[in-house]
Amino acid sequence: MPIDHTPTAMIVGDNWLAILVAAIAIYAVGAAIYGGLSKIWMQQSGYTKDQLKPHMWKMALSPIMPVLTAIGLALILKLARVDNLAAGLLISAQLWLFIVVPARLYNFVYSPEKAGLLAMDLIHLLLGTLVAGAIISSWP
Repeated sequence: MPIDHTPTAMIVGDNWLAILVAAIAIYAVGAAIYGGLSKIWMQQSGYTKDQLKPHMWKMALSPIMPVLTAIGLALILKLARVDNLAAGLLISAQLWLFIVVPARLYNFVYSPEKAGLLAMDLIHLLLGTLVAGAIISSWP
């Protein structure tokens, strides 16, 4: 079957609901990790609540990241013609390892960031990527 090359179809096809659910799942994974480990995150970051207050406006931008991640995964999984959970998980894991991990390592390598923050972020990004990839690839 030929691929529909219209902009909307190229990105998601008929999977807008899958993308929305995947984005919500990514957000939920992050909320569970950082909400449950907020004290550890604060300790590892070296920031106090008072130091973070001027930056709280950035939280309004937080839904953008999971939405873009879900759209990107949907595009890649569609172009790869993935239509089953196993292939979706494999490709999602490979994307995490070969694209997400190196991109995230830049901050760790070129800043005084502690390894604990890197580990938390990589776990969050791995679980979020796998959950979203599973949802998108197995969506009917």
